[in-house]
Amino acid sequence: MLKDQPLAPQSRSPRRWRPHRSRAQPQEVIVGAHINDIQQLDFKTNNYVIDLYVWFRWQSPDADPSKTMEFMNRFASDDNLREELTETPDELPDGRRYSIIRYQGLFSTKFQLAEFPFDTQSLTVVMEDTLEGSATQIYVPDGKSPVKVNPIITLPGFSMGTPTMHISKYTYATDFGDPTVPKAEPYSRVTVSIPLARPVVAMSIKTFVPIILIVACALFVYFVRPIYVEGRIGLGITALLTLVAIQLTATSSLPDVDYLLMLDQVFLLAYLFIIVALARVVATSWQGEGEGEEQAIKTNDRRWALGTLALYLVASIAVLWTSLA
Repeated sequence: MLKDQPLAPQSRSPRRWRPHRSRAQPQEVIVGAHINDIQQLDFKTNNYVIDLYVWFRWQSPDADPSKTMEFMNRFASDDNLREELTETPDELPDGRRYSIIRYQGLFSTKFQLAEFPFDTQSLTVVMEDTLEGSATQIYVPDGKSPVKVNPIITLPGFSMGTPTMHISKYTYATDFGDPTVPKAEPYSRVTVSIPLARPVVAMSIKTFVPIILIVACALFVYFVRPIYVEGRIGLGITALLTLVAIQLTATSSLPDVDYLLMLDQVFLLAYLFIIVALARVVATSWQGEGEGEEQAIKTNDRRWALGTLALYLVASIAVLWTSLA
């Protein structure tokens, strides 16, 4: 086995269809994987780089699943590198064949970000044979733990869970233009999943502390003397603009999606809180400037402060509870 050879570009061949070969039972191909490294994770373009080893053990001397296996969720196939670590399959003492490959490149999945910043993601690697359907060949996981991860891998901003391997059958809703194929044939598919989760405490501090501070500053609008209308409005507008800047920064690494993130909902509630405070300032600016009127405004402002703050906190907790439940 030669692990020091440079990675060679993967050969790219279209899916071919073979005539059905009758077998009493489909050939079992034992498959396992070792995740050597995860080198980057880009939410904006829904892709990630994984460096992994994949090995196969099988019985038939007429097949080599390591050469006919392809990765189904490659992102940019021209940049992916594939290396056959065994030029020809090794024969094991029990008569089975063994082969291993190393693969490094971009993979893709559609990240679900509705619960951001408390979302959990799964990096997947999907494998399938280009030639053999499930009637002639099926994949079998290598033992109870067919996927291992290099223990020194770190992915900043995430904690990594235990990887899993799932074997399923996938049927294409097409004959790929081949009129000799009577019906679509299912293929055995391997899906390796690496679960990722963001650290709750760290993300809470980094995300919500700035929002809380801005809401607290906006709350001071109710405690400035009513005669200082310009100061009260300036404080509210400054808080509003700062909140907009923080939201743009917090979501700059995420793609544009057609649904609201949990973080978006929290920001919207903060916007509403500040707008209500500014509306209160504008409304009181038309009242009299006498001592009695000012004292009445102060008293009502305290009530508005407690009421709007309570509503904001209840609504924010409801949003968090609903998203995380």
